[in-house]
Amino acid sequence: MTDFDPERMAVLLRPFLAHALQPAQLAALGAYLGLLLRWNTRLNLTAVREPENIVTRHIGESLFAAAHLLARDGMPPTIDLGSGAGFPGLPFKIYAPQLRLTLIESRQKKAVFLREVIRALRLTDVEVFAGRAESFSGRAGLVVLRAVERFEQALPVAAALLDTATNAKGSAEPAAAPMPGRLGLLIGAAQSKQAQSILPHFSWAEPISIPCSTSRILLIGAAQG
Repeated sequence: MTDFDPERMAVLLRPFLAHALQPAQLAALGAYLGLLLRWNTRLNLTAVREPENIVTRHIGESLFAAAHLLARDGMPPTIDLGSGAGFPGLPFKIYAPQLRLTLIESRQKKAVFLREVIRALRLTDVEVFAGRAESFSGRAGLVVLRAVERFEQALPVAAALLDTATNAKGSAEPAAAPMPGRLGLLIGAAQSKQAQSILPHFSWAEPISIPCSTSRILLIGAAQG
């Protein structure tokens, strides 16, 4: 199976991004999709089988979140908790190549797939942690979640992975105008109140509706102290 046509990719992603991606980014997304489709025949990485639906439902949603969560002039290290097939973390990395990213995935076969995408796309500053998030010793200024199992259990784990405060460049230097660590949740609208009740000590922004969906939102929460 050949890589997905970059021009068609650009058309499908238009509703999700205010600015068009560079040709190299579209090519990387196409190569990623090609790998996903090939591995999906034996590994069941996603129940969505049609390439265009994967672009709009998975890649587009991930890029929409990246555009809201990542500043181009500096960004904190990021953890994708329960990365699975790499959403939203790998599109985050393609959107912002300078991002320092950790993909946490406990299922070994999926972790192998993630490492293969990183190798094939020659991505740098990306780590795959093949284990449970509770065993991961690192911290990050941004933790993202999408379609994780046992959401009510995963959310406190995600919060525990946050740095309490980071600066705009992603370090924890006290003199660098600290910013609170943030959670970025790609969830169903019905889960918004649940998230806020699980982490009532977080400051939650208004949910942001995801394009091309009637029920999906991006919910952003900031740690308080």
